[in-house]
Amino acid sequence: MSFALIGTILVQISWIRNSIQSLETQFSSDVYKAMDVVNRSVENKELMDFYIKYSNLSKNQRYATEAEIQSIIFEQIDTTNNEKFTYARTILEQKYKVPTDLLLEDSLTLKRTFSKRDIMVTKQYVNNDDLKNLPSEEKQSRFEELTSLDKDFLKDLYYENSKKIPLHFRINAGKLQDKLNFQLHSMGITTPFKFAIYDNGKLTSVKSGLFSLKKGKTYQLPIFIGNEGQSNYQLYINFPDKTSFILSGIAKNLILSIFFTLIIIGVFAATLFQLKKQKQISEIKTDFINNMTHEFKTPIATINLALDAIKNPKVIKDEERILNYVNMIREENKRMHAQVETVLRISKLDKNQLKIDKEAVDIHEILESALSHVKLMIDNKQGHLKLDFQAIQTDVLGNVFHLTNVFINVLDNAIKYSPEILDVTVKTENITNAILIHIQDKGMGMNKTVLKHIFDEFYREETGNVHNVKGHGLGLSYVKKIIELHQGKVMAESEKGKGSTFTIKLNLI
Repeated sequence: MSFALIGTILVQISWIRNSIQSLETQFSSDVYKAMDVVNRSVENKELMDFYIKYSNLSKNQRYATEAEIQSIIFEQIDTTNNEKFTYARTILEQKYKVPTDLLLEDSLTLKRTFSKRDIMVTKQYVNNDDLKNLPSEEKQSRFEELTSLDKDFLKDLYYENSKKIPLHFRINAGKLQDKLNFQLHSMGITTPFKFAIYDNGKLTSVKSGLFSLKKGKTYQLPIFIGNEGQSNYQLYINFPDKTSFILSGIAKNLILSIFFTLIIIGVFAATLFQLKKQKQISEIKTDFINNMTHEFKTPIATINLALDAIKNPKVIKDEERILNYVNMIREENKRMHAQVETVLRISKLDKNQLKIDKEAVDIHEILESALSHVKLMIDNKQGHLKLDFQAIQTDVLGNVFHLTNVFINVLDNAIKYSPEILDVTVKTENITNAILIHIQDKGMGMNKTVLKHIFDEFYREETGNVHNVKGHGLGLSYVKKIIELHQGKVMAESEKGKGSTFTIKLNLI
């Protein structure tokens, strides 16, 4: 199960990592595509504006300097079809000079070329009658302007001229942002961005507000590339929310993956917890059965011995000894019955089947009754019992039988776990609308681990693998449930080697 769970988690992590990497790669590719489209658009627009500017200059006749006319004539006679083919082309080449005040360079001489093309086919007829009915020639003419400017030459001029123009004159930050925004949105990138153009590593004024380079979130591409394929300008785009935007692309699948993985982990943890709990319960039940066996073994053995003694002919005639043995059998039977009743009461409490009738009772009277049951055990161990009844108001709504059993159980624990010095103090006091009953001993005490479980069913502190005190581990569990049914609280404080204090809080009438 552990191997499968770890493998599933690793597969999920690998899938998530690969998905994020794939989305990051696609994101970067789309960003570079958008930047490239915008860069080429800006450069082409500047180049076309340059072309248009100087094309308009060439059409102004006041800049014309001289003109040359060249003619080309080609004739061919087709004897088969009796046709004569004539091709004539006239070329007008006009030069003009651009004044120096319109360029950053010296004056520049350019040329403008026109062409007139005539194609004529003449039919050769035998008699004049045919000539009257049919056209003697077919003529086609076309007038066109040849390449207005030498674009290759102008392109070089554009590159040289643009180097001397400040960047903020060449491009507007607002228009550049609009172009970038349009292209990025067309690529499906809707997260906010900031941009800036750097000149040889220095930030220029063409930017969108405050801009800073961020590793992993900033993309760079050259802009205004010269005729040598190099540029001093670099366009940077920064996406502050890149990570959240990328994760939003797989957010649904990511959440579902994490959700189901957590369910698997939770089920696995619950399974382990249940296995551990079942093992503990199994051990506790085995321990309980062993303890019950030992608890019943002694009275059963005593009863058997008493019965065997009664069968003795010498004893059967002795009425006093028989009565003594009968009383012994009765007491041992009561002892076993009490053990069974304790188990049955706990079972009924677990199933909420135990009915408790409550009435107004005096806590001090119940404590005195409980103390009378254990006083003999204290005297037998030569112990010391101190009563400190400080409470003035002592009436509570409770059940005499069960509350008496509660105090007997707590006092019995104090006696059991005080193997050397038996010193028990019972103190009462009033707090707001309640009475506190403190039962303190100076026995072996408990550590923090034991203290957490003392109110659990069947739990008993051990020394090694053997319980050093007889019992079933049901006493304090019974105490806690009875006090809770009386809307009260029971608390325990203890320190190893210094003793324990149990405090019971009950609401006053």
